[in-house]
Amino acid sequence: MPRPRKCRKVCQLPKIQEFAPTCGVQPSTAHITLTVDEYEAIRLIDNEGFSQEECSTYMKIARTTVQQIYNKARKKIAAAIIDGRVLKIEGGDYRLCDGKEAYCGCGGCWKHRQQQGAGVPPCNSLDPSSTRQP
Repeated sequence: MPRPRKCRKVCQLPKIQEFAPTCGVQPSTAHITLTVDEYEAIRLIDNEGFSQEECSTYMKIARTTVQQIYNKARKKIAAAIIDGRVLKIEGGDYRLCDGKEAYCGCGGCWKHRQQQGAGVPPCNSLDPSSTRQP
């Protein structure tokens, strides 16, 4: 029997959840789903410059798990670009950052933005009834 999957800590939900080709190419009917935790690994490693080790510490999972998530995400993004398919970001095993940690490490969560005076609402305020998403 496999181990239960751990929820991966995610700083914030993506601002845009769907991407589609626009250059006159008709996207195929089948879309590709990138999970929120895969999106977070791409965001942290490629956009924020985290190492896989730093990403694993932030997401509270093993480095090997981050490597698997990251590799899956890259393959999905490549397939969407090469095949001209719609890419949707949804689902996965994750929990949103609650801002209660002393330092989150990513620079994008509510607590870090508050320290910089941005005045943005908490990242988990989108769904106050649950911190684990389907």
